Formats: sequence, C-alpha cells, structure tokens
Amino acid sequence: MSDQQALPTEYRPCVGVMLVNRDGHAFVGQRIDNREGDFWQMPQGGVDKGEDLEAAALRELEEETGVSASMVTILQQTVNPIRYDLPEELIGKLWKGKYCGQEQVWFLMRFDGSDDDVDLEAHDPAEFCAFKWVKPAALEDLIVPFKKRVYRSVVAEFSALV
Repeated sequence: MSDQQALPTEYRPCVGVMLVNRDGHAFVGQRIDNREGDFWQMPQGGVDKGEDLEAAALRELEEETGVSASMVTILQQTVNPIRYDLPEELIGKLWKGKYCGQEQVWFLMRFDGSDDDVDLEAHDPAEFCAFKWVKPAALEDLIVPFKKRVYRSVVAEFSALV
C-alpha cells in the first residue's frame, strides 16, 4: 500500500458463533483458503445492511456448517461487540480494502444435532475443509494470531454457560 493511500478506519460489522456440543466442546473449522497454517476458527461472517444480528449469526452458521436454526439453542450473546484490527500486511487486501478490522458480536449456541448434520459444503463456495470439536480452553491456540484476544474474550464471557 502506498504512503499516499489512506488507510481504512472503518470496522466491518460481523457476527461469530461459538457452537458447543453436549460435551461442552466448541466447533472449529479449518479454512479452505489457509491450509498452509494449522489454523482453525469458529463460524463467523459479515452482517448485511439492515440484517438482524441473531439472524445473521444463524445464516452464517448454516452457510459455513450446514447446521440450521432448528438444530441449535441460542444461549447468550456478547454484551459488547469485540473489535480486532487486521495485521498491517492484510490491510487493503481483504474486504475490498474498505475495513481495518472487524467489530464482532458473538453468540453462544448449543448444538442439538449430531456430527452427521454438519455439511461443510452446504454453501458454495465452502469455507472449511475439515472440522473438529475442541475444549474451549484450546480455542486460542488454534486461531490466527491476530484474533487470539477475541477468542480469549469470547471464551471468558461464555465460560459459565459452556
């Protein structure tokens, strides 16, 4: 990015889902576009203009995992949005260069289905190539480094209900 080009200062509105199974383990998917690193993430995505946050979370969950609203129970939403900044090398490359990071509202959802209900190819293009269930304490170690603080915050806020 040239020195003369203005850096974005706006945060992309986003939702995230901490989906937990009956064992209290959280769903993580391995991103198709980042196979070179052993990074896994919880479902998340942008909020469309005028879209209700809960509806956006359920939409993103179904698009990324094939898990529909009928298979989950929403337990909690973060009290405040959580922001993160993109690392310098990604600014201007993601989201058409419009955002400097994301402002996320997270939802804790209990998964009432089985692994057979997960369909990573439910949406074209798929975002994940694999999934697994992990203890919430392990989430921070699986995510890309610039999102670690977000995952710490989400796990801390939802820990009493997991």
